[in-house]
Amino acid sequence: MDLHSVVDQAKGVFGDQAEPVELLGWFAKRVGVENIAVSVSLSGGVMLYFAEMALPGADVLFVDTGYHFAETLKFRDEAAKKQNIITLSPRLSVREQNEKYGQDLYDSDPDRCCAMRKVAPLDAALRGYSVWVTGLRRSKDQEVPLIEFDEKREIIKVNPLSQYSKDDVDRLVEEYGIVENDLRKFGYTSIGCWPCTVPTKEGQDERSGRWSGKSKTECGLHI
Repeated sequence: MDLHSVVDQAKGVFGDQAEPVELLGWFAKRVGVENIAVSVSLSGGVMLYFAEMALPGADVLFVDTGYHFAETLKFRDEAAKKQNIITLSPRLSVREQNEKYGQDLYDSDPDRCCAMRKVAPLDAALRGYSVWVTGLRRSKDQEVPLIEFDEKREIIKVNPLSQYSKDDVDRLVEEYGIVENDLRKFGYTSIGCWPCTVPTKEGQDERSGRWSGKSKTECGLHI
């Protein structure tokens, strides 16, 4: 299958805007659900909701970095009762990483920590799929295409929420009763590993609680 051709077809059909369920359903018909992977951080539940609606039975990839909040792991376990959640793990345990690279690498070299504990396991898992579905959304500093071809991974990348704002997501959660990570109740607007995530204050950017105090703003998956 020529994946570049599929991307061109999809862009011709949808342009840069589409309803997520319709978009995901289109790709399921073209490549088959078994060739689609949905990656989630389990920070929120909206992407899980759309995947359940449009891609029943699809693999949902979650990377357990070894540093997740208990609430996030609980959210994963609840989601696994309805969806095919596949938990990915880094090559090194936290203890082994500490022994090899020093204690608390997330503080001394967060880019390397993310690369080993999050990016590498997902990169390896994605090799078996034709389409990668993400929960990536636009922000005031970043435009996100609806459909693209990831040249590095040689995979179609679909961002169904690319045009959604935080208010749009909040509206969906309220309207459809979408279950969220319990940490949302305590001011966590973007949730990653516990050493690198803090609650945000009113008026702050929703991702300002990630890698607080550092210049880092992204784990490396989407760079």
